[in-house]
Amino acid sequence: MLSYLHAFHAGNYADVQKHAALTLALAMMEAKSSAIACFDTHAGSGLYELDSDRARKTAEADRGIRRVWDHRDALVSADWQPLLEILTTINGHAGPLSRYAGSPEWFLRFLRAQDSLTLYELHSSEGEQLSSVVGGRNARVRREDGLKGLLRALPPKAPRLLALVDPSYEIKEDYAAVAKTLEKAWRLCRHGVFLIWYPILTEGHEQTLLEAVRASTVRKVLRNELRLVNPPVRGMIGTGLLVVNPPWQFPERLETMLGEVCKADLLDTTMTQDWLVPE
Repeated sequence: MLSYLHAFHAGNYADVQKHAALTLALAMMEAKSSAIACFDTHAGSGLYELDSDRARKTAEADRGIRRVWDHRDALVSADWQPLLEILTTINGHAGPLSRYAGSPEWFLRFLRAQDSLTLYELHSSEGEQLSSVVGGRNARVRREDGLKGLLRALPPKAPRLLALVDPSYEIKEDYAAVAKTLEKAWRLCRHGVFLIWYPILTEGHEQTLLEAVRASTVRKVLRNELRLVNPPVRGMIGTGLLVVNPPWQFPERLETMLGEVCKADLLDTTMTQDWLVPE
């Protein structure tokens, strides 16, 4: 369960989808001044070197964020700009992309004085690196199960909530566990915005999560999926995201953003978006 290291997959097409949605949600929620309690249940190490041995073993970023970066001047949606500006900052230049931000870094770059951020990471080496990345910045790193930790922290003192839940799903039980956690979390904070990532697999294990959420009491669940045009015979053939309580106009803006990169010379994916559960 703790063998997964995101460094092998950092910057892949799933990260593009996930972090486009995360940065869009953060930017839209910060249009209001009231505080946001942010949670990242499976934080990872925070920052990734795209030319490291681990990253080069799969070279997934070459078919993901690096393609987007190389075509950034052609992106029309203004919602890409916060993401691209942060990538420019962490790389120290606008040249070839060598560093990529994990979800903790995206949260930290948007964090305001009135907001809070809690990061959960069980893996020992990932947790150590995450602590060094966070440093003295305004965030708490917890070495505990993120699903259980999130439930213990709810409802937050802040008037608003944004939680990212994206386990590796290395074990099949994770799909049901995420669905159960989401329903409990939603009951504790019904106005909260929850982003749930999941892989789309040839085996179809993600259906356990989707069916459980559809059958739950949770309402207003947006589903966005990208599927590879040329999928592998086995393994991950797409990437999915559930967004509970998306901000007003978020669905349209996310669809526009991702529609720009779901092209043959970029992510080479198709996109579908619908309401898994209506309001």
